[in-house]
Amino acid sequence: MDGDGGGAAAAHHHTRSPEDVFRDFRARRAGIVKALTTDVEKFYQMCDPEKENLCLYGLPNETWEVTLPAEEVPPELPEPALGINFARDGMIEKDWLSLVAVHSDAWLLSVAFYFGARFGFDKDSRRRLFTMINNLPTVYEIVTGVAKKQSKAPNGSSKSSKSNSKPSKQTNSNSKPAKPAHPKEDDDSGQEDGEEDQAYLCGSCGESYANGEFWICCDVCEKWFHGKCVRITPAKAEHIKQYKCPSCSSKRSRE
Repeated sequence: MDGDGGGAAAAHHHTRSPEDVFRDFRARRAGIVKALTTDVEKFYQMCDPEKENLCLYGLPNETWEVTLPAEEVPPELPEPALGINFARDGMIEKDWLSLVAVHSDAWLLSVAFYFGARFGFDKDSRRRLFTMINNLPTVYEIVTGVAKKQSKAPNGSSKSSKSNSKPSKQTNSNSKPAKPAHPKEDDDSGQEDGEEDQAYLCGSCGESYANGEFWICCDVCEKWFHGKCVRITPAKAEHIKQYKCPSCSSKRSRE
């Protein structure tokens, strides 16, 4: 299965698991990351604005190619962003690579969930697939170096909870996202140790807090979430007055 081209992964039609689709996702993502990092000079040259509209494909064998979009309509797999080469010379290279990275992240997700739909994944399988995908940094985070910064600078992560304008628990929780592992540093935690530890499992993926990760707390249910599980970056958190997690948002969409 590994060496074959674009859509071949879809060919084996017997039951496929989220893990299978995730392996395909991870391989394609590895190819794209190579194109935008180690092979970036070659990639840059291939995206000649004089050529027709080109796409960047990540392949299931961890390689990449820049080529014209599929002839067939609709294509067998969702197509990557079209014409990335046209934007190349109109912007700073770094910004152009970030733009390609963002589009590549969107494409990788759409391919993975296209397979999920083809293989009839149920809600649980889709969640499993998304959680595995979400535990990897995005291509964008790798290309822009955010992935590295996030693991190094836990202090940046405390900002999110300031914007959670909540009294009591929230007010002294500014220190929490930076190091939920030690709730003892909070004055009020004496009597609620057990519950405190409980509180530091991500409400989305159920994993615990890892050093330096960015976390955010829902103002409604007061659960903590990995920023990446709920797609909130430290930058986005700056602009959120009251954060509602996805399940509270859907419950209260009337408001």
